[in-house]
Amino acid sequence: MMLSQPALGEIVNVRSRQYLVEHATSIVEANADTIVRLACLDDDAQGELLEVLWEREIDAKIVGQSSWSTVAQRGFDVAQSFSAYLNAQRWNCVTSTDTTLFQAPYRAGIQVKAYQLEPLRKALRMPRVSLFIADDVGLGKTIEAGLILRELLLRQKVQRVVVACPPSVVRQWQDEMAERFGLMFTIVDRPYLAKCRRERGYSTNPWTTHTRFIISHALLRDETYAAPLRDWLRDFTPGSMLILDEAHNAAPASGSKYAVDSQFTQVTRQIVKRFEHKLFLSATPHNGHSNSFAALLEMLDPQRFCRGVPIKGAAGRTLLDSVMVRRLKRDLREIDSGDFPDRQILPIYISNLPDDAPELVLARLLQDYRRHRNERLKAASKSSRRAGILVVISLQKRLLSSVEAFARTLAVHRKAIERQDIRARQSDLQEEDLDLLINLPTCDDDRAELNEEEVEAEADLQMAKASTHSDRPSEIERELLEQMGEIANQARHEIDGKLHSLLEWIRENLCPKLGQPDAKWNDRRVLIFTEYADTKRYLLQRLSEAIAGSDRAEGRIETYHGGMNDDRREAVQQAFNRHPHEHPLRILIATDAAREGVNLQNHCADLFHFDIPWNPSRMEQRNGRIDRKLQRAKVVRCHYFVLTQRPEDKVLETLVRKTGTIQRELGSLSPVLDRELSARLQEGIETEQVEQMSLAIAQVETPETIQEELECVRPEIKKLRQQEEELQAMLKNPSSG
Repeated sequence: MMLSQPALGEIVNVRSRQYLVEHATSIVEANADTIVRLACLDDDAQGELLEVLWEREIDAKIVGQSSWSTVAQRGFDVAQSFSAYLNAQRWNCVTSTDTTLFQAPYRAGIQVKAYQLEPLRKALRMPRVSLFIADDVGLGKTIEAGLILRELLLRQKVQRVVVACPPSVVRQWQDEMAERFGLMFTIVDRPYLAKCRRERGYSTNPWTTHTRFIISHALLRDETYAAPLRDWLRDFTPGSMLILDEAHNAAPASGSKYAVDSQFTQVTRQIVKRFEHKLFLSATPHNGHSNSFAALLEMLDPQRFCRGVPIKGAAGRTLLDSVMVRRLKRDLREIDSGDFPDRQILPIYISNLPDDAPELVLARLLQDYRRHRNERLKAASKSSRRAGILVVISLQKRLLSSVEAFARTLAVHRKAIERQDIRARQSDLQEEDLDLLINLPTCDDDRAELNEEEVEAEADLQMAKASTHSDRPSEIERELLEQMGEIANQARHEIDGKLHSLLEWIRENLCPKLGQPDAKWNDRRVLIFTEYADTKRYLLQRLSEAIAGSDRAEGRIETYHGGMNDDRREAVQQAFNRHPHEHPLRILIATDAAREGVNLQNHCADLFHFDIPWNPSRMEQRNGRIDRKLQRAKVVRCHYFVLTQRPEDKVLETLVRKTGTIQRELGSLSPVLDRELSARLQEGIETEQVEQMSLAIAQVETPETIQEELECVRPEIKKLRQQEEELQAMLKNPSSG
């Protein structure tokens, strides 16, 4: 079909773009083509000139002939339809000059709460976003960050984004951004790096392959990933944004005068200055040291803050208020109690156990073993004495968890002693070489993603090294080890006092006729935490036996632990969060791999600490799995066990109570308080020192620097209520801002 020739001033479509016709000339020959000179009208190539042979273009079309000439020929639109179209166009044309007209909340796949708009409102008032979201655990900092990012993308102020977060929440960040905001992120890790090199060549910079990335803190410390990132960003990249989750990890760890940088601090400092926009997230931004806090804020905003200069007084508060948003659950609960549950920490006291109960006898024997071992090691080297203490601490922690966990580790200890090697005693052994005797891998540890067998093998190896790092044990030590081994092996598969109480609670609250054939389960669920894989297996075996024969018993219990593949982890989480009518799962047994980034609050308001972590922040993070936003219940109940006849439990009960007090005051456990409390247990629990240890834990106080430099920025209830009213109005009426 012969195309009509365009005239001067007409608008045409050519090569998927719109152009204005500036000149058209026909070649003076029969059936000759027309040379048309065009000027582009599209934003990304406005004014660019193009000359074409009009008749040869495949998709050439004169806009006026196909659309403008038909305007109003079919009548007018319905008023309501046109109004909807007009408003959609108007809301889609928000410019950066209007900081009160939000788009992101209406494009997110969630029900946004009014208080979550405050970080967004604050960010849009900044020419370059430099914001620290320091909200309490469970208030939705990830959602608040997503709202800011989505808004900046819509306003075309951001083109490149990097999210740096702990390894345990990398997948959660990717899922949240995709599901809630429709933003696809690429995870930069070892498999992705290998894929880029395989498909694009070994010299390929993986950061140039996309524009939105997520990387773990652990890999960001690796120059294999950090150096290409710096190359990608150059000295400074306009339109780039860094979201640093758990930003307190980047603060200098030292409380010295100069706040000496850690490796992660150095890497972060080199990278953060290259981004135009910066968003820091942490519920515990202050580690108790002014220099470290100032150094962290300097990375965020070097124009306002300087390391070495404390953020104090009215001037400091004004500066901090300009870059930080901090609210606690207890404050928000006062202005709107419907959004957040009330947390109850409930001890379950177990008394009247027989004097020969294995958990009591083994505790007494372990104390005897400790005394004799310490006496023998008095003249040994410092490293030998510390290794000896760590052996006892590991055994003690496992005994307080379960006899099963104690029995297996005791066997490793005894076997190592029997095969004791002189070379092992002569080797230099540092405490960091024995870290798994103190705590199992945290969420920031690469080993958290290893399967349980690998972690156990490494922990056993460390136990063996520590066990042989001294002279051979005395005869009385050997007798105590043999006696403990016999008792532990006989009792390791029996139902102990804690499990008996747990079964009674399950019978009373989840399955009233448990023990009878086809006993029915109600709609309540329970989450049970333990630190050790041995205890997890013990609980799974004994609980499975106890509920056998009840209705759909095979689907009532699941486990959640480190080393699970992503599909399996996601399946368990989804099953536990589904409505009880849709899935039979009622009991989830989890190790501390479920501490970070796992939301289990949909249909669960009951949690049990089968063992009490000696690191208080771990217990707080466990509680945070159900005590968070979108919890349907008005009250969440976090239970823990206390054996009144075992002195060690008195110390741990004091630790739980103190942790609860700090949580109510600060919302989260500051790293400095975490260290202070953990330090009270660094020598283990001695029966003779129970009263002194309990008193020392109870006397730990919040450092004044945290109150002066951080908590001062929290808005008063009156201001918080006013803020809430303003944000509610903006949420209901977008144009009211």
